[in-house]
Amino acid sequence: MSSGSAWCSGARQLPLRLPVGAFFLNSGLAKRGADEATAEGLQQFAASAYPFLGEYDAQKFVRVLSAGEIAVAAALLLPFVPAAVAGVALTAFSAGTLGLYLRSPGMRQAGSLRPTEQGITLAKDVWMLGIGVSLIIDGVNENR
Repeated sequence: MSSGSAWCSGARQLPLRLPVGAFFLNSGLAKRGADEATAEGLQQFAASAYPFLGEYDAQKFVRVLSAGEIAVAAALLLPFVPAAVAGVALTAFSAGTLGLYLRSPGMRQAGSLRPTEQGITLAKDVWMLGIGVSLIIDGVNENR
């Protein structure tokens, strides 16, 4: 692949990578200083869908969550991280949040995938899943 086509590929990915990366960076940094009540609320919500998460200390859970969000942000924002790697990170994280949406009570209308008012916040993560899969496909095509 010529350096010109590599630049075009990277430029094409900017509208996908920058806003989502900035969103993850902000979210991860905001959680770094979470107080005990916030940490417990986040952990309890996550444990409602993934019960094993209830076994961890709430503050440790939030520190790991924060670090994970910052790592996803770095994968998206650093231009030398290959698209496929950034895509896998984003896809994995968004799959986890969509699991919360599917498993947590009150997120979906009865018998439907349609979100309730409370579920909209998580249902929108389907866009991040789509962006992650697009980056994976783009990265695989770059390597051909």
